[in-house]
Amino acid sequence: MNVIKEAKAKVLHGEQLTRGEALALSVQPLSPLCEGANEIRQHFCGNSFDLCTIVNGKSGRCSEDCRFCAQSIHYSTGVESYPLHSEEVFLKHAKAQEDQGILRYSIVTSGKRLSKEEVSQVCRTIEILKRETRLSLCISSGLLDEEDYRQLKRAGVSRVHNNLETSRRFFPEICTTHTFEDKIRAIRAAQRAGLMVCSGGILGLGESWEDRIDLALTLRELGIESVPINVLNPIPGTPFAQYPSLSPQEVARTVALYRFLLPTAFLRLAGGRGNLPDKGRQCFCSGANAAISGDMLTTAGITTGQDYQLLEQLGYEVSQ
Repeated sequence: MNVIKEAKAKVLHGEQLTRGEALALSVQPLSPLCEGANEIRQHFCGNSFDLCTIVNGKSGRCSEDCRFCAQSIHYSTGVESYPLHSEEVFLKHAKAQEDQGILRYSIVTSGKRLSKEEVSQVCRTIEILKRETRLSLCISSGLLDEEDYRQLKRAGVSRVHNNLETSRRFFPEICTTHTFEDKIRAIRAAQRAGLMVCSGGILGLGESWEDRIDLALTLRELGIESVPINVLNPIPGTPFAQYPSLSPQEVARTVALYRFLLPTAFLRLAGGRGNLPDKGRQCFCSGANAAISGDMLTTAGITTGQDYQLLEQLGYEVSQ
């Protein structure tokens, strides 16, 4: 039995692949690897597809030095800066997403973390959105503590987003103002508060295949079931501005590998998808079954209408 068939059989029987088995998979021929990943997706997840949208609720002036980020105060990128949106602005944007059939909506804010006053302000906004829409609401606001997460849950938040970005080993190469362990602590605090967690990473930062696998294994250990997979969009002014773009084949290979390691998760194509020539089609045939639709934080994305059309062609059933 070849490596892919053996790994697929193991996963379909409910067993977990080891790090060594994942490394062996990473060098297998692409087409059968993607086909195997898609079979695993079909077995555990069916044809259900999850679309969500995000809003840049507070932009720029971030104290952190994440080397990929346009919003860091350490780099000159020309990104727009503004404080938290008003409740009225959030409500107008959220209703527009609901009108397009979106079920899940996330407020994303720049900075290491929201202040206590800002957490209270976001909670008031969440309460309004819960009254005025039927959306499931998420928050992505940095390294909050358990008290903050409990307050947000009471207001109506159901899921927290906090990307690990890369492996524990490689993390210091992309950020020095906070640590991988800081992120783990925040994720566990959100889980203790009773919130679901959405966490993934960015491909194309100079990481190795070992780093990509180690990130997936950490997400598996944390029990993460919504995994954003971003592809670096090199932003002028950041240290990664000249980094080469990953090939669509390498992105699809990573997605397929993640499906073998995280068989029941929603693998969510996120930032950078718009730069892929096929807008993610190959990845959606390689194990991915979720996406962020519409604009990203500081870059344009793919419209919800375009996504619905593509996913219908692929036989997916988008949750509405």
